[in-house]
Amino acid sequence: MSLCLSGLLFFLMILPSGKMVGNRGVVVRTCTQLDGLCFLGCRPGWTWIAFCHNILSCCKKMKKFIPPQANAV
Repeated sequence: MSLCLSGLLFFLMILPSGKMVGNRGVVVRTCTQLDGLCFLGCRPGWTWIAFCHNILSCCKKMKKFIPPQANAV
């Protein structure tokens, strides 16, 4: 049982590093790199891109098809 468990732990440690599979890892881009701003919720005329700091929303201003509610703000 301990040999099986140690083998499992070995593969769990090796696979995420990308040595066996060729994984390049995760690329994390911030909201400012995506040309967005962080808000508590997206305003009208802004589109949601991603999360900022787990609770805020990264929003980007729409260039096409802007709704009429965006002009009232």
